[in-house]
Amino acid sequence: MSGHSKWSTIKRKKGANDAQRAKIFTKIAREILVAVKAGGPEPDNNSALKDAISKARAANMPNDNISRTIKKAAGSTDGDNYETITYEGYGPSGVAVIVNTLTDNRNRTAANVRHCFDKFGGNMGTTGCVSFMFDEKGVIVIENDGIDEDEITMDALEAGADDISVEEECIEITTSPADFHAVRDALEAKYTLSSAEVSMVPQTMTQLTDEEHIKMMSKMLENLEDDDDVQNVYHNWDMPEDME
Repeated sequence: MSGHSKWSTIKRKKGANDAQRAKIFTKIAREILVAVKAGGPEPDNNSALKDAISKARAANMPNDNISRTIKKAAGSTDGDNYETITYEGYGPSGVAVIVNTLTDNRNRTAANVRHCFDKFGGNMGTTGCVSFMFDEKGVIVIENDGIDEDEITMDALEAGADDISVEEECIEITTSPADFHAVRDALEAKYTLSSAEVSMVPQTMTQLTDEEHIKMMSKMLENLEDDDDVQNVYHNWDMPEDME
C-alpha cells in the first residue's frame, strides 16, 4: 500500500503469504466498516464504500468476505469511534513520508508511528511538513495483458483521465480527484482493474545511496505498513527495482 510504483504494490499483494494477506484483508475490512457507517451499505450511493470494495478486489479479497463485512457493518455499532488521522515526517536523508491511519485510539497510533520514525533514522514532523511535495491524484492500474494501447488511451481520455502511461507490465492512468470515480467506473465496465484509488503522488523522487540508509528506509516502510492502524504509506523514495 505504499510508494510511487503502484504495480510493485500490487505484485507484493498478489505474492503475499497467508499472514500478510490476512492483515491486508483486516485493514480493508475496517475501511469498509467505516464507509458503511458513514454512508450506508449501498456502493452505488456511497463512493467511499465503492472505493473500499475496489481496493478489496485489487487485493484479491473474496467476494464472500466483502459481502459479509458490509452486512456486519450495517447491523453493528463497531466503527463508530474510528477516525482518520494523517501523519507526516522524514525518513533517512530527508525522504518524505505520509502515513494515513484509521484508528480508535489516537494516542496509541501516534506513539507507534512516532516510534517507527525514530527507530529507523527518521523523525515525525508537523502537519503539512511534506504534503506540499505530493499531488493528490486518482491512480488506476490495469495489468497489460496485450491491451490495445490506442484503444485504452482513447477510452481513458474520453472518460476524463488526465494522463496515461503504458508500460510492459501495466497501464497506469491518472486523474484529478474530482474525476476519479467517473473514470474508474467507465474503465471498470470494460477492463479488469488491478488497482484504483486516490493516492498521494510525489512531485519529485529522492534517491538513497548509503546502504545503511537504504536498509533503514526499507525497514521503516515495512514496520509502518505492518501496523494495524496504518492504512496507506506514501513516500518519495526512488526504490531500487530489486526491492519493489
